[in-house]
Amino acid sequence: MSYEPQDGLPNVDATTPPVLVLPGPVTRDEIPRLCADVRARLTATGAGVVVCDVAGIGPPGLDAVDLLARLQLAARRAGGRIRLRDPDPALRALLGLVGLAFEVEGQSEEREPAGGVEKAVEPGDPAL
Repeated sequence: MSYEPQDGLPNVDATTPPVLVLPGPVTRDEIPRLCADVRARLTATGAGVVVCDVAGIGPPGLDAVDLLARLQLAARRAGGRIRLRDPDPALRALLGLVGLAFEVEGQSEEREPAGGVEKAVEPGDPAL
C-alpha cells in the first residue's frame, strides 16, 4: 500500500487556545459577561480550553475564587475547561484550600515528571 506524499503534518492541529485576560478586581456584575465570553470563545474556536490570564486579577480572595469557579463551570457546560496563566502563589494556595483544582500553564501533569529531571543513581545500584 502506498500513499502520495503530502506537504506538512496532516495530523497536527496547530490551533492555540484562546486567551481571556482577567482585569483587576472583578465585580459581581461582570461575572455573567465573563462566563458568556468563555462560552463564546469555546464555541467560536472549537478549542477544548480557554486560557485565563489571572496575573492582574488583584489580591487573592473569595471573590477571585468565586469568579474562577463560575468560569470553570461555564466552560464545563460548554464542553471545555479553563487553564490558568500566571496565578499568584497565594491564589493557588487559596484554590487548594477550598478544594478547587485548576490546570496551570507550564505545570507538568500529575504523574508526569518535569522535563529534564532524571533519577539519581547511587553507587552500587544494579544496572537496569
